[in-house]
Amino acid sequence: MRWACILLPQLAMDGELRQRANPDTPLVLLAGPAQRRRLQAVNPAARALGLKPGQSLTSAQALSQNFATAPYDLAAIERCQQFLAAWGYRYSAQVSLHYPRCLLLEVQSSLGLFGPWPRFEARLRKELTTLGFRHRITLAPNPAAARALANVHDGLAVDDGNALHQALGQLPVDRIGLSREVAAALSRMGVRNLAQVLTLPRDGLAKRFSAEVLIQLDRLLGQRPLAMEFYRPPDVFEGRIELNFEVESHQALLFPLRRLTADLAAYLAGRDSGVQRFILHLEHRNRPDSQVPVGLLSAEREAAMLFELTRGRLEQQQLPAPVLAVRLVAHDLPPFVPEHRVMFEERPQQSLPWEQLRERLRARLGDDAVQGLGARADHRPERTWSSRWADVTLPPCGPRPGWLLTEPQPLREGTVKLLSGPERIESGWWDGGDVRRDYYLIETRAGQRGWAFRTVGDGSLMLHGWFA
Repeated sequence: MRWACILLPQLAMDGELRQRANPDTPLVLLAGPAQRRRLQAVNPAARALGLKPGQSLTSAQALSQNFATAPYDLAAIERCQQFLAAWGYRYSAQVSLHYPRCLLLEVQSSLGLFGPWPRFEARLRKELTTLGFRHRITLAPNPAAARALANVHDGLAVDDGNALHQALGQLPVDRIGLSREVAAALSRMGVRNLAQVLTLPRDGLAKRFSAEVLIQLDRLLGQRPLAMEFYRPPDVFEGRIELNFEVESHQALLFPLRRLTADLAAYLAGRDSGVQRFILHLEHRNRPDSQVPVGLLSAEREAAMLFELTRGRLEQQQLPAPVLAVRLVAHDLPPFVPEHRVMFEERPQQSLPWEQLRERLRARLGDDAVQGLGARADHRPERTWSSRWADVTLPPCGPRPGWLLTEPQPLREGTVKLLSGPERIESGWWDGGDVRRDYYLIETRAGQRGWAFRTVGDGSLMLHGWFA
């Protein structure tokens, strides 16, 4: 087996920057009590001002006042990890969050689908960059080794045992997953890297240190499995972006909306689902949320399409008060069936497929402005169709005309010729629309073919439709 480790060294900062339209603005994350606030993380723009993690807020403000602050939110970090696990589930059935701020993926079984590791790795990096997460990626025969190598390397791929021993042997003792106390004790003994640790007598290590030290060494070398709990995607998607100021216009909501719909698309791709209905919540101060429901006629998961549809619905919504946060909740996540496409697309490049055009028209004009033609499972001809799209299996029957008259018209017997029939239709006794008719295929003197019936017990012939 081969395991990929995706280390996310700036997960808290990246999670906050994803919610901001301008990530290049100096930003620091604060932790600690209100009386002694300190800088937990800084972005590159803040570091350029001389700010660094560990500084007190007072010291940082003495250097510069031109930076924004946000709390160091552990709950937000957990939400980001869960989202990334859902994203990684697209590429591997075994995804684990065993280590904090880290994603483990078993990729050996995925290489046949996504190509050799260099191509697979490039795809992972491209998507992580698009999602806004800085990362380091390593590959090793076991997850513990991949995690340890990510502490020092980025892009290293180790395939066999000999190369693994050599790469692990160069790791400093404080980077191989041992506790700080054990690493300090080994350093005082003159042991600097893992290769030197492995030359020490195993019995001596067992007497001097706890059993966890030998267990960790065995895990790194692949001699003991790492017990992990694998991720399973939930059946509900919920994303929330808290805005930095009160928003009173639709235009200012487009950036968080684009981010939320992109996250929804990534989540759907991970669990191989689509979305058919979701709700956009606009949170206000001291009043209930404004809700923008978005419904689709078929399951979709393309990020650009979801954004355009939600944008169209949002622009029709009047904002009753300034918006403080945006939340997107999706419960209806049916299986996704990709659109059938031909190898050589004859559709003009700038035109949209019918499904996307239909949804855009519904978003812009309203659900009732765009109607289709659907079928109903009913033998009565006037009730077998609907103005709503529907996927219904029709009951078996004979030929039916393409043009059905709104009201049947009487015919004179001598003006038409009966070609076939009768076909008896008896139905509708349960809803008060009972019919008992004998239908015939007819032909007029001019050669037109029609569909006519006689009501059982009444001899008059009534024209009901025309064949093409």
